[in-house]
Amino acid sequence: MIRFRINGREVEMAESGARLLDVLRLELHLFGTKEGCGEGECGACSVLIGGRVANSCLVPVSQVDGEEVTTIEGLGEPILARAFVEEGGAQCGICTPGMMCAAAALLRERPGPSLDQIRTALAGNLCRCTGYTKIVSAVLRAAQERGAS
Repeated sequence: MIRFRINGREVEMAESGARLLDVLRLELHLFGTKEGCGEGECGACSVLIGGRVANSCLVPVSQVDGEEVTTIEGLGEPILARAFVEEGGAQCGICTPGMMCAAAALLRERPGPSLDQIRTALAGNLCRCTGYTKIVSAVLRAAQERGAS
């Protein structure tokens, strides 16, 4: 048996070689996590495992046994979400959940990140709509609104 927490809820399932991404979407009906490339290159499927960013398309669900997994649905970052909307960092929506998970992990580790730290933290996530400037601005704004400078 595989046991883990997803967005604060206990999950127990039979041993499986399925990708975490497929379990999230097909079995747990958490559709916020998107599949982009399926090869760990785009970051659209990024989630937090134990607070660290991971590409769920590359993670066998068996590897999250005993872990805390957080998807966009459980992220609980209203300041960050509002900043993404107000700064125009969320456009088509494919990369947004992964970007927000990566940004949330950064802001938890570094409440007042520099522009270079933001860019580095988001480097594993590709966006074809915004050119990244609006996304970086959103993360910076969220950091500032949280009281960091």
